[in-house]
Formats: sequence, structure tokens, C-alpha cells
Amino acid sequence: DAIEQVDRAIELYKETFGTKPTGFWPAEGAVDEESVGIYKERGINWIATDEAILFKSLEDENRSNLYKPYDFKGVSIGFRDHGLSDLIGFNYRFKSAEDASSHFMHMVEPIAQKEDDATVFIILDGENAWEFFENNAYDFFTALYKRFSDTPWCKTVTMDEVTKLKNRGKLEKLAPGSWIHGNFDTWAGHPEKNRAWELIYQTKRDYEHHLNAVTTEIKEKIIFHFLAAECSDWFWWYGDDHVTEFSLEFDKLFREHLIAIYTLLNIHPPADLFEPIISHKSSASFLRKPQTRISPQLNGQNNSFFDWLGSGIIDESKLYSTMDRVRGPIEIIYYGQDDKNVYLAFEGDIELLKKLDLQLQVIIEETGTTITLDMNKLSEEDGVTLIIGERIELAISKEHFKDYTTIHLRFEILNKHEIIQTMPGYGALAIDLQETYDSNWFV
Repeated sequence: DAIEQVDRAIELYKETFGTKPTGFWPAEGAVDEESVGIYKERGINWIATDEAILFKSLEDENRSNLYKPYDFKGVSIGFRDHGLSDLIGFNYRFKSAEDASSHFMHMVEPIAQKEDDATVFIILDGENAWEFFENNAYDFFTALYKRFSDTPWCKTVTMDEVTKLKNRGKLEKLAPGSWIHGNFDTWAGHPEKNRAWELIYQTKRDYEHHLNAVTTEIKEKIIFHFLAAECSDWFWWYGDDHVTEFSLEFDKLFREHLIAIYTLLNIHPPADLFEPIISHKSSASFLRKPQTRISPQLNGQNNSFFDWLGSGIIDESKLYSTMDRVRGPIEIIYYGQDDKNVYLAFEGDIELLKKLDLQLQVIIEETGTTITLDMNKLSEEDGVTLIIGERIELAISKEHFKDYTTIHLRFEILNKHEIIQTMPGYGALAIDLQETYDSNWFV
């Protein structure tokens, strides 16, 4: 089916543009060594994916390695700078066109100064970000492209031009993975995700048993439903790593593709296709536990999506609506840990908080420790660091937790002695300090 997906994408491109494509963006930036052969056999000269794949392939995270194309089995590969890409995808919607374009050039210039003949790959979702920009990002791109044109040390190139550049590397191996964490956890591993794949396998097995009795016309319709069921978006919403109020609808639509295949075969669909895969979680859940360890760089900005991807999330806004409480300025809490620290990020009406002379109290219930931090500036107190910018980010040293294996944290925002908000709204945040997240792996 992977070959069928690629062939159909190439045919659609030819029908739309009247010419054969020379390059390919693999779905979700997902690559492995075998798939490169599929592209090579079809005359595809280049593909692209995330920097995490390069670092895993080289077993070296030196960022100097990132700024050039690489050849693998006769195909040129561009690895995106996901920090710069995220600035456009997640951060610049909060800035004016001039400020955003100026900031982007400021971030790129050190690369040009440090690296000879550097090629910086900027790749992001082409459909998701622009609706959040003023004027659908037209003003931003106009300003950015003008800066590109007016800057002597900067030249824009197409991916076809990149394949002809002399400054390039060669890969001996290509690590498998996608542009999310450099692995496939978003689409397989959780019981819900695995169950969806099992149902596809079950349906494919039954289809192949009846293949000889199927007309060409029916076969084409069945293939369409298989390819639709294999799309990555279904698996994005299965599991507890992403939450949408429409998860039950997505679940039903996914299973209807498989049910349609049995209908086309004139076979009664198995009963399990009528059972929701999503059975244990509410589509309006306010709590998602961490999926992986995280080690974010604290900067108080909204440009570190991938640094915090896999973190736990508490949606205080849903909690308040459920519990009918007065809503506080903080709406979303992200949390996670690595070997040294517990990390938290708070999002909401941060501009309101900046206008007030506020303090944040960190309360560790097991030890009875209370740490008070100034919320108006960078604040470091007794192994706890707070940074406030577009959001509030916090790192708490694990030295505070002594020999405890599980700790409970509470947070209070104070205006002098007045408590503005207590978080989380349901009580205390429990963190298992021994959690390895190994159960999230799937082989």
C-alpha cells in the first residue's frame, strides 16, 4: 500500500501540474531506508524530513551538520531546522509582520556567519498556520520575502537547486522516524492506535480471501477505502497524546471506511467494526498524562512546540467549566520531567499577569516546602527557575524531592496576600518520578 500511495500522489501531481514531480514530502516526514528506494525507482530526486532523523542517523547532534543536503542511495535529503520552522508555524502569529520578519533574519544570520555555504531548510505544515496570522500571513510573507531580496548574504533556492549544490554530505544509514520526535509513536504504540491497525489488517486479510471474486470496478473502490483508512490523521487522534472534542466522530468515520469494504464484498462486517475504538476517554478530557521525557530550553516563548511535545497537559479552562468555578488567568498547564528537573509551562492571559505585582508559590506537599518566586522577571530561587515572556515556564530541581518516588505539586498566584488562582484546579499535580515511559514504545 505504501507503493500505491506514492504512485497515486505522483499521478495526482501530473494531472494537476502537467509534469512529473522531481521531489516528494513524505507524509508526516516519515522515512526509512526502504522507502527511499521507492522514491528512487520513480525518478524522485529529493525528499525532506526533520532534523531529528539526521541526528539519529549520524549519531551526532552537532547542529553544524544540519545546514547542507545529504545524499542517501541516490536521493538528496533536506533536514529541516525545526526551531526556525516552528517560529513561523507557532510564534510569529503573535508579532507584527515587520517584527516577525526582522526576528527571523536575526535568527538566521548567525548560521550564515558561522557556516560556509550553509543551506537552511524551513519546512512546516502548509495549511495549518496561516489562519492564525493577521491577513492570513500575507503581510508577514511580503515583509519576509522583501528582507530575503534585500539581504546580500541570503539567497532563496528551490529544492531542485539544492540537489545541485556542491556543499553536501553523504549518509551511510538513514534512521527510521517522522518529523514528530523522530519516531512513529504518534501513529502506533498506544492500544487505541494499535487496535485501529489491527482492524485494517483484519479487513485486508478478509479482502484478500475474496480477491478473485471482485470486479475491477469494485476493487478500485475497495483500494480507495484502504488508502483512506491508512491516512495518518486517524492515528493522530487515537490515544491520549492529542485531544479533540470530535474524537468519537473521527473514530466512527475511520471504521466506516472498513465497513464499506465489507459492504462492497457483500460480506456482513464483523461486529468489532461497530464497536468504538475510543472507549475509555472523554473527548472533553481536561487531563493528559506525559508520553515521553522532555528537556525543554526555557525561554518563555511559544516557539518551542517540539521541546514540549509529549508533555502532560492540564486544561484548566475545561476543568473550570466542568466544576463551575471562577476562571483564573492560567488556562493551560504543560508538565514533564527529565533526570534533573520537573518542567512546567503556564499559558493564558499572561499580559494581565505582567501588569500586576504578582508572585508564584510552588508548594511541594511531601516535604512541606513553599518556594516563592517573583513573576515579573527572570527569577531563580533555591533550585527553581521561572521565566516569563509569552508564557510562564518553570524548572524545579529534583533535589527538592529527596527520596520520594511520587510528589504532589500545587501552585498559587498571589497579589500581595490575595490568591488569584490555585493550580491545578482539581487539587495537586501528581508526578511519578520513576516513570520511564517505556510502555509507550511499540515494536
